Amino acid sequence: MGLLSVLLLVLVSVQLCWAQDDPLLPFSEHLDPEHKVRLKWGFDEVRDTILFQLTVNTSGWVGFGFSPKGGMDKADIVIGGVGQNGSYFTDQHAVGNSMPVIDKQQDYKLLSLTQSDGQTVMKFQRSIKSCDEYDLPITTLPIKLIYAYGLTDDITYHGTRRGTKEVNLLRYMPRITPPDSKYFDMIMVNFTVPTNQTHYHCKIMRTPVFNQKHHILRIEPLIQNLDLVHHLLLYRCPPGVTEVYEYKCYTVVNNDECMEIVSVWGVGGGAFEFPTVAGLPIGGNVDNVLYRLEVHYNNPNKIPGRVDNSGLRFYYTSELRQHDAAILGTGLVLAPGYAIPPKAKDFLTYGLCDTALIPQVLSPQDLQVFSVMLHTHLAGRKVRVGHFRGGKQIDLLAVDENYNFEYQGVTNLGKTKTVKLGDKLLVECTYNTAARTKLTWGGLSTTDEMCLAFLFYYPAMSLTGCMSFPNLTALRTEMGKPDSNNWLSMMSTKTWTDTSINQYQQTLKRIDQLVIVSDSHKNISRNIGKIPDLKVVPSAPCMSGCDSERLVWIVLLVSLAVLWAY
Repeated sequence: MGLLSVLLLVLVSVQLCWAQDDPLLPFSEHLDPEHKVRLKWGFDEVRDTILFQLTVNTSGWVGFGFSPKGGMDKADIVIGGVGQNGSYFTDQHAVGNSMPVIDKQQDYKLLSLTQSDGQTVMKFQRSIKSCDEYDLPITTLPIKLIYAYGLTDDITYHGTRRGTKEVNLLRYMPRITPPDSKYFDMIMVNFTVPTNQTHYHCKIMRTPVFNQKHHILRIEPLIQNLDLVHHLLLYRCPPGVTEVYEYKCYTVVNNDECMEIVSVWGVGGGAFEFPTVAGLPIGGNVDNVLYRLEVHYNNPNKIPGRVDNSGLRFYYTSELRQHDAAILGTGLVLAPGYAIPPKAKDFLTYGLCDTALIPQVLSPQDLQVFSVMLHTHLAGRKVRVGHFRGGKQIDLLAVDENYNFEYQGVTNLGKTKTVKLGDKLLVECTYNTAARTKLTWGGLSTTDEMCLAFLFYYPAMSLTGCMSFPNLTALRTEMGKPDSNNWLSMMSTKTWTDTSINQYQQTLKRIDQLVIVSDSHKNISRNIGKIPDLKVVPSAPCMSGCDSERLVWIVLLVSLAVLWAY
């Protein structure tokens, strides 16, 4: 390419950088269940710009922003509207739950703000990466979006007119719902929730009978009591399970036969749609099988007489997609003997999945992972899923640096990530038990802890889990208490300081791990593995919009200088 052509391209780039024409807005999400708040957006990573159009059914003020944890504190917010003196629009930030503060540096650019027929439409843009200390950067990872609005232009407390939704803005995957889709429900029926703080209830049930194979394309939670239902799991049962009945989970002999995960929902989550290339299979060769619905009820106030009919709604279609999808459980095995010490600010636990072991239980294929649900309980603060190949970390498959127990939805990765046979996945969970005075054990209760990552992938295999657990014999030996009773006594009476907590954490990571791979046919592989070092992938240096324009001018001047030399 000649210098004149290069110069022309640079000049065009300058014009595009300052063009006032709105780019296309290909992506769209309703942020609220009532569909009163709709966000459309489009972006250009090369130009480092992202465009938003917020439409709200109100004639008052509207607010939109990004939040580290899904609430007001430290949120990056814009507020706008159309008042008696015209439109208003400001870049703000929140400190705690008080009224937001206007930023000294206004990094959002208002493009248009209109109001008609009881609807306000606000179109604005900003840099994807921002150098303002109060503006949260938008990355290729999911981000928690918040909204609020008023009925007038008097910007006061929004009341219930607010909400949160986690969206991967830069890796969004649009989906299509076929016109012939139908649905069926799998729910509890008039179940009286016990007065226990924690109760897991299971129900073996049938689906409608299908004469041919169908694909489930959308799953919606049907939650009657949001204050009681902590999470839902649906498992496919093996052919040997033939009876329909209900029971308290994890108490009946052989009740764990149904372990192939079909669906998962956590508190704060919403509906989930599969990408257009994949769907959960039902009917055909998987017909006439039973399913186990598991509901975790959390009743901390032990209120008697509460009746629940929660469950899941499945939308399906006869228009088969290219692949059957499935869900793989990864992370730390839920088993007795794992403890998190009190007074810990950033305690790490690990669960290892070694896909090289999958051939020991079934004929494997590479996993094309498109979504994930990360899960801990109340002490969880961060969850990362590291991806290793050939002994080196190549990616973070999924990450939530600001994990919130109240928001545990399934997150679409936005692009498919390939996990090749032989790769390793490491689930790392960070906990804060600084306010606790006793050990926190791994367990089922909300006050116990878990460290899990549910991977949504295709093509489907009959895998049920790929997890690990520390070798307890090695752990007790390393800590000088080979006898289990002596070890338990020592753990319960130990004085936990920063030094002893760190020593215990390093021991847990250093010792051998029991890596377990299982499938729905009860084939199980047990092997020894080691926890690799997980690193946080550094982000690119921040560059503001002004820096981008300055860079364009530098390139332009250099090009002119070279051209003049010729």
